[in-house]
Order: sequence, then structure tokens, then C-alpha cells
Amino acid sequence: MVDNTSLSAAKRVKNDEFYTQYSDIEAEMNAYCEYDHDVFRGKTVLCPCDDPEWSNFTKYFAANFKRFGLKKLISTSYAKSAGNHMTTLVESSSPLYNPDEHDIHGKLFTMTGDEDDSGEVDVDDIRFSGYLKGDGDFRSAEVKRLRDEADIIVTNPPFSLFREFLAWILEADKQFIIVGSTNAITYKEVFPLLKSNMVWLGYNEGGSRKGNSMFFVVPAEYDNQYVTTDEHGKRLMQTSAKWFTNIDHGKRHQPLQLDTMAHNLKFNKKLKRKLEKDYGKLEYPHYDNYDAIEVPFTECIPSDYDGVMGVPITFMDKYDPDQFEIIGSFNNSNINEKQRECFVLSRDTETIINGVEKVWNGPVINKIPLYKRIVIRLKKGSNDR
Repeated sequence: MVDNTSLSAAKRVKNDEFYTQYSDIEAEMNAYCEYDHDVFRGKTVLCPCDDPEWSNFTKYFAANFKRFGLKKLISTSYAKSAGNHMTTLVESSSPLYNPDEHDIHGKLFTMTGDEDDSGEVDVDDIRFSGYLKGDGDFRSAEVKRLRDEADIIVTNPPFSLFREFLAWILEADKQFIIVGSTNAITYKEVFPLLKSNMVWLGYNEGGSRKGNSMFFVVPAEYDNQYVTTDEHGKRLMQTSAKWFTNIDHGKRHQPLQLDTMAHNLKFNKKLKRKLEKDYGKLEYPHYDNYDAIEVPFTECIPSDYDGVMGVPITFMDKYDPDQFEIIGSFNNSNINEKQRECFVLSRDTETIINGVEKVWNGPVINKIPLYKRIVIRLKKGSNDR
């Protein structure tokens, strides 16, 4: 099983240029279009830090420019990115090309329609519009101006900068569809936005997905034990990731089909094995340090329990705001006074970690600490729909 070891290592060295595959982008964007055929119509889409020769985001929106009815596509590249090491054809064939500026300046690419008078609107209509004054960092004043011009921002920001990038988007009150680590769900800067339904998870299915993971293309210099090579020679790495957005899609309004507590305990083999192995009895255990039951698998949420429950963070993939109320996040994060309403506060509890007794303020059962949990409750009448 692939864990987040590779992602953590990338964050430590800031080497997290993971390029999203075309199939993943296509699967995700199709979900928004199916829910609202006009979601992109008349809109300006910005793909920041996305060189069109390396970025599948720019390629995808260019290929679907006419179908979506886009007004404009803007793409910028970052001078210090791995993709910038080679000069792209779009840049080098332009009369604006300057090799002296290539290595130190970000680049601007735009598309507004059939630029080459071919009668078709496609990737050949992307135009190199010149060099930015700076290196193309999304925090620069000139990229901020492009952000302010755009209606929707779509990209895969460096995971190490996810918090800052999301704040950068929300500062301008823009719609967005971006990729982030699954662990971002419980970030103290992100979770309150999920709880208040200002941000939610995307469709998150199809493409290269395998469970809760996605396969990203990584640069040649990226060295990691989890990197594999596909039949086309692409270097891929599997890591836990999600789409985050504030644009609606149909999956968000599909209630989970739930069984009663008695039914789950009698017929769900996976749940029975888990409870017998870890707790020695067939019942939903209570936390030592918080008044809630532990539900180890999202599909085992009982339909007839009206109390508070702790569920895995992957529950957010299935979260229907009409069916569930999110109480908070239950983990060992440091929180401040303003965040108390979003994060469950429990009494510090003695636990045994690797044979050593320690104090833990996250979820604990029988002195054993558990991973982060989302704390939820069923809304009254939600299962009568």
C-alpha cells in the first residue's frame, strides 16, 4: 500500500511538481459539465504556473475551448519550474521569443478563439503573449492581476503551497477547481471552509485514480522509491490526493445509502473483522476522550444512530450536506481560540504509542491513538428522502 511518505518527503525539499494527467482532468471537468452544461460558458479560465507544453490543464481547456464556450484561456509559467528547463515550441516560434529572458522570467500564454484562421479552435490557437516582469510566482502583483481578470482558476498547485494558494484564490472570491493532498481536508486553514460549505471536494472519480490516490507525472530529476514508468516512458508517482472546489457537481447531492446498526454488525464482514480484531467484541466502540462512537468505514455509518460519530477523513468524498451535519475535526492539531468551533476539543488522554505511555488529544480507544477523524451527525429526516 502506498502511504504519504513520498508526499512528505517532497514537501520537506519543496520538490512537489506533480503534473496531473489528462485523463484525470477530463474525468473531473466532465462532472461539472454534466451537472451544469454552461458552467464554463462565457468564462475566463486561468491556469497559473502551467506551461502549455507541459501542462495538461492548458491543453485540456484549449481542446475544449469551443465546446465549453469559453471567453478566454490564460496560462502562466513559472521560471523556476522543472518544465521551464526546455524551451517550448509555442514560445520559440513566437516573434516575442527572447532566449535571454527565458530562464529568469515567467511567461504568459493566452487563447481567445481561432487565432490561426484554420476554421478549428484547438491547442494550435494558444499564443505566447510575452514574458512577465517577474518569475511567474502566483503571489506576484502581475499574476494577481490575471487572477482578478479570471472567473475560474483551475490547476494543480505545489502541495507544499496548497494553504497559501487556496487563500490566494479566496482572497479574490473566485471559483476554482484545484488538486491537493488528501490530508489538506484536516488542515486548520482548510477544514473550517469545508465545514461551512464554502469549499468541498470535487467529483474525484475516474481517470488514473486508484482508491484515494492519483498517479502524477513527475520530472526526470525526481528521485523516489514510489516512481514507476508506464509503457510510454512517463515517470509516474502514486500519492493520496483530492480535487477541491467551490463549483457544484451532482455527486455532492447523492445521499449515502445506509443500513441500520444491527444490520451492519450482523452482515458487514469487513466491519465484523475489524471490530473483533481490534476491540474483541461486535459493537461500535466509544472514544475514551470524546462522547462519540467510532465508525471505521464510511459505508458502516448506521442509519438509526442519532448521536455523534467519528468517521475517516475519506468520508468527505461521500459528504452530502443535506444528509449530514459536520460537527468538527478530531485530531491532534494545534488550534487557537477562533478555531474551536471547527475542531473537536477532547481531554488529553494517556495512550500507549510504541510501548511508551504518552498523552494524546486526538481520538483514542482503549488507550490506543487513532488517525484523524471527521466528527458528524445525521440530520433529522435525512434518510426519509
